[in-house]
Amino acid sequence: MDIRDCTSDSGALDAASVAISNGRLIVLPTDTVYGIGADAFNPAAVANLLAAKGRGRQMPPPVLVGTKETAEALADALPDAARTLIDRFWPGALTIIVTAQPSLAWDLGETAGTVALRMPDSEPALDLLQRTGPLAVSSANKTGQPAALTVEEASAMLGEAVSLYLDGGQAGGGVASTIVDLTSAPYRIVRQGAVPREEIAALIELEDPDQP
Repeated sequence: MDIRDCTSDSGALDAASVAISNGRLIVLPTDTVYGIGADAFNPAAVANLLAAKGRGRQMPPPVLVGTKETAEALADALPDAARTLIDRFWPGALTIIVTAQPSLAWDLGETAGTVALRMPDSEPALDLLQRTGPLAVSSANKTGQPAALTVEEASAMLGEAVSLYLDGGQAGGGVASTIVDLTSAPYRIVRQGAVPREEIAALIELEDPDQP
């Protein structure tokens, strides 16, 4: 099992980039929890990511991006609400679900034409994304188990399914990102996480959770 300290090993991110380009899985630290990542444009690698987590195609992974411009390229016309949230919360612990650019040659699973995008507030993650481009990344754990906050927790769950583990110490926030569905108004929070609902509702119209 290859575990490398990405805070002190100058070649760790390059090794991770090579692993990604070869269709392998990596584990990386983010500002929320540890993530398991694959080349978003390699369907076999994404399938292996889902298999490593014990997850089916009906639960496609989000995609991490290194720049706001990349999000523009992956989405089929970002709505104004998306730009508002990106300007306020990116890089950070907010994931937005938008309509995917239909011309993209990728297969993330049963997405119904959407994609979940996030730009992490993590220097190692952003440095890696500059090398690799967009990564399909889900929390580094078996489905149903707690998200890994250390590389040791991730490796204990995922083992040899992952080619390279990047150790960045304790994960930044320890709470997963908040996910907002922006594919139709009124917009809705599909997972409450690190960004409070109140901060999002102050910027865009959200569905009333108390309405049937």
